[in-house]
Amino acid sequence: MFLISHRGNVDGANRQMENNPSYINHALQEGFNVEIDVWLTGDCLALGHDRPQYEITIEYLRNKKLWCHCKNIKALEFLLKEDIRCFFHDQDAVTLTSDGYIWTYPGCELTSNSICVMPELFKSQNVLDVAGICSDSIKDYR
Repeated sequence: MFLISHRGNVDGANRQMENNPSYINHALQEGFNVEIDVWLTGDCLALGHDRPQYEITIEYLRNKKLWCHCKNIKALEFLLKEDIRCFFHDQDAVTLTSDGYIWTYPGCELTSNSICVMPELFKSQNVLDVAGICSDSIKDYR
């Protein structure tokens, strides 16, 4: 099962540090996969939830433990061409990642191929038979 840190968080949300490359690197060093928010503006790749904040390189995104949530359509098009694991969604119940996993909005129906996002918001949700979990408190699922 994939254990995926949400934006680098491992022990709870830290909005000031989310998507910061050093914060993401710490989560990776702890052995977690990490969901990150990726923008492409012009020819600049950047991380950030609401806006591009931290400029990064394509080489940084080649890490197989990263799950790139494309924040604009240009980022999606570019990352697909570069064969980087990515997905795009806004308010969809589910979306398909570029490598075939079902990224599932919190509280929505799960399958054995789902990545369950923020199960802590829905304590009744059974996460035993899913492909992965993405959480701000991913350490709790080890």
